[in-house]
Amino acid sequence: MTSHKILVIDDSKVIRMRVREMLPEGDFEVLEAKDGLEGLNLIREQRPNLIMLDFLLPRLSGWDVYQELQQDQDLQKIPLVIMSGRKEEVTDKISEPFAYFEFIEKPFEKYQLQTSIKAAISKSKLPRLRKEPATVGTGVLGFDPAEIEGLKEQIEKMQAEINALKRAMTQLVGIVKEKL
Repeated sequence: MTSHKILVIDDSKVIRMRVREMLPEGDFEVLEAKDGLEGLNLIREQRPNLIMLDFLLPRLSGWDVYQELQQDQDLQKIPLVIMSGRKEEVTDKISEPFAYFEFIEKPFEKYQLQTSIKAAISKSKLPRLRKEPATVGTGVLGFDPAEIEGLKEQIEKMQAEINALKRAMTQLVGIVKEKL
């Protein structure tokens, strides 16, 4: 009995087979879907541990599947790797950086696939901002005060890094001017 399920949603049988062959050996079952509707049904029925999703699909696009996943708090926790031959089609709908899923451009090699899977697993564990209405006992607009505090700390660290980079850039420009 397998303990993990990986769902590959792609209209190309060749891509589905290639992904299956590239996956590392392990205790998991590979499920396949040839279109977005079949894929979404399998996600709901099987609750896979990882989803490999082509962005351009018949019957229900990868974009539509992605939106459905984002509407369900349990489904949005499943690690997701979006695959496409044209990254601009993805970035037209979802702006970078991709915070909660990983993107891999077709064609890809085994190493790229495995690296993307690891990154998707890491990203799926990141806390998500809640979009519920404010209720008694919650912070601003229903967000957890601890989450807000964590985000403030991240902003402070990033600002410190930006300031350090600005100082380094100023020094670098000064050195270049001296040399000219």
